[in-house]
Amino acid sequence: MPFQRPDLATLIERAQADIESRLPGADARLRRSLLGVLARMHAGTVHGLYGYLDWVSKQLMIDTADAEHLERHASIWGVSRKAAMPATGTVTFTGTDGAVIPQGTALQRADGIKYATDAEATISAGSASAGVTASQPGESSNAAGGTGLTLVSPVSGVNSAATVNSAGLTGGADTETDASLRQRLLARIQNPPHGGAQADYVAWALEVSGVTRAWVYPAELGLGTITLRFMMDDAYADGIPQAADVQAVQDYIDAVRPVTADLTVVAPVAVPLDLTIALTPNTSAVQAAVKAELADLLTREAEPGGTILLSHIREAISIAAGETDHDLTSPTADVTHNTGEIAVLGTITWQ
Repeated sequence: MPFQRPDLATLIERAQADIESRLPGADARLRRSLLGVLARMHAGTVHGLYGYLDWVSKQLMIDTADAEHLERHASIWGVSRKAAMPATGTVTFTGTDGAVIPQGTALQRADGIKYATDAEATISAGSASAGVTASQPGESSNAAGGTGLTLVSPVSGVNSAATVNSAGLTGGADTETDASLRQRLLARIQNPPHGGAQADYVAWALEVSGVTRAWVYPAELGLGTITLRFMMDDAYADGIPQAADVQAVQDYIDAVRPVTADLTVVAPVAVPLDLTIALTPNTSAVQAAVKAELADLLTREAEPGGTILLSHIREAISIAAGETDHDLTSPTADVTHNTGEIAVLGTITWQ
């Protein structure tokens, strides 16, 4: 039978009864009596101790531990919280030919996010491209192509306005959440390393900052080969990693995998899942709720070469806050994908 923590009222009742049993004729329940005050003080102290013990018991278990103790549990198993990563990319400057943009030149986005150039660049034919890295790590440092940046301090011969190249500033990721760290730690315990088993490659991929999901396909490219695909849901709108991210994961796993494995890391091919929905009530708030539920469905269930069940799509729409009724016109059947293809949320047509 599980232990039931007594509440404060029960503890007060117990303390009063204890006093009365040991002092015949005493009434610890009288208002403002000394014995009544002592009973309540004792009960309050014991209630605090019960609370502390309740908290301590949660720290003993990985699935309920707070952040500090979760990290300690993780360190015992050799699992570390993934650090935040800054966004990187290329920015175009304009100005007078021959003007030099020094390494470390600071730029600022309209919302105050700052970046610095990675190397010196020189204006030629009216413009120059320079790699930049966000000064502070985090998902918020990502920027879409065409975003405007401004020089923090003037540079002679260089216009103050700069533009993010079409590929955008990408790769920025927040510090790993407790939920993600807990999930990886439980996976490490439940799937011990086996010197290059399928689960090992997934675990190695998830150790790279920004990686949120990963899948392994043995022998996809032939006997002795391993293909790994992964997603970066927090770094990009569609979660599809860029070439630099693929190389980073390849390099990381190459450093720890068995030397005999023939590993190929590739990004999944995005296939937009377009939907047509007659929604009731068809308001912007309900539309946003439906879109959020559909995005969550794809994060949970979409995988390369997998199938998105029509019944699950309908369920995701139905559980959206505010939805009272809907008619899903498209798709009309389960959505299947070829090898390497993964469903991402596409265009939703509301009716």
